[in-house]
Order: sequence, then C-alpha cells, then structure tokens
Amino acid sequence: LFGCAQALKAEASCDAQWQAVDRALRLAEAAPAPVRVLNLGGGLGIPYFPGERRLDLAPVASNLARLVERAAQLLPEAGLVLELGRYLVGEAGVYVCRVLDRKLSRGQVFLVTDGGLHHHLAASGNFGQVLRKNYPVAIGNKMDSPQREIASVVGPLCTPLDVLADRMELAQAEPGDLVVVFMSGAYGYSASPLGFLGHPPPLEMLV
Repeated sequence: LFGCAQALKAEASCDAQWQAVDRALRLAEAAPAPVRVLNLGGGLGIPYFPGERRLDLAPVASNLARLVERAAQLLPEAGLVLELGRYLVGEAGVYVCRVLDRKLSRGQVFLVTDGGLHHHLAASGNFGQVLRKNYPVAIGNKMDSPQREIASVVGPLCTPLDVLADRMELAQAEPGDLVVVFMSGAYGYSASPLGFLGHPPPLEMLV
C-alpha cells in the first residue's frame, strides 16, 4: 500500500502514510474478514550523497501518532507495522573489495576489483537510480594518504554497468589495496545478483 521510498523530506513521508491508510480503509470495506495487519511500509531515507539532509523525524512521529489513533478507531483489530530496514541499518554497513589490477585507458585510471554489482547492485547505480551517483567510497588501507588521483572503481564482470565509483577522487591505489564502500548496510547482499557469471559471493560479517 505504500508509495514512498528513500524519503528525506518529512512531508513526503507523512503524505504517503496518510494515503496508505486511506487506501487501506477503502479496501477494508470489501475485505471478507477484519484487517489484522496494516503495513505502512518504510520509506524513511538516509543521506547517501553530498547535499542530502537527514530526515527530520519529529513531524513523522507526530503524524504516526495521529495515524495510529485513526486506525484504532476505524480498524480496531489491525496492528500497524513499519518496515525500517534501511533507516535502521543502512549507515552501519561497509562493503569491502580488493583491487586486482590498475589500468590506464585514454588518460583515465580504472581500478579493477574482485567485487562489483553482483555483490552490491545499489552502489553500482542499477537499483532504481535515475541518474547514477557515487556512494561514499575510499581506499580503506590508505585513508590518510596524501597521494590522490581521479579514478573509477570497476568490477570483474563483462558489462559496462559494473561500476562502483565513477571518476572519483581517491587515494592512489595499487593491486592488493582495499576499496571501501560506506552506507552499505541495506540493499547489498540480499538485493544483488550474487550468481552473475558464476563469480563467488561476498562474505557477510557482523562485528
């Protein structure tokens, strides 16, 4: 019932929640049994990219309080559910892959890694982005290195879509260095084509 995703503006989230409840009330009139669960989805976003601001939760909380009151009156047997996966864990995850090769083509540096879109489809920009943007990326074992360069981080797959960072300023990297993609706690392992071309899946670790 929910028509909102990755919302960073409270008014968008609140409006979508009201629409979901109104739609549920209309459907409940034709339901053969009382509604037991009303899932409002999630939609609460996190700031992945420069210039994005963190969602203001105060108006969202006030809005939900009013929704709970209304639902209790009109759907007294229904429990309200929110799906908050990305909002809860998105910032907590880190994806790490290793540089296998360093190539120079037409003046552009490419860091070829053992990971890519088959491990982290969202970071490659192929998970609903209209315009591709780089996730926060760094060379993990050279965080403080003064030697910088503009480089693209790509995976081993035979497709031009296999890009983790496009022409991004990074520490100068060599084979064996570690590429770190931050903000990777959601829509990673479970939302990626792990079996693509038979490459091995990543290892998941809880620290």
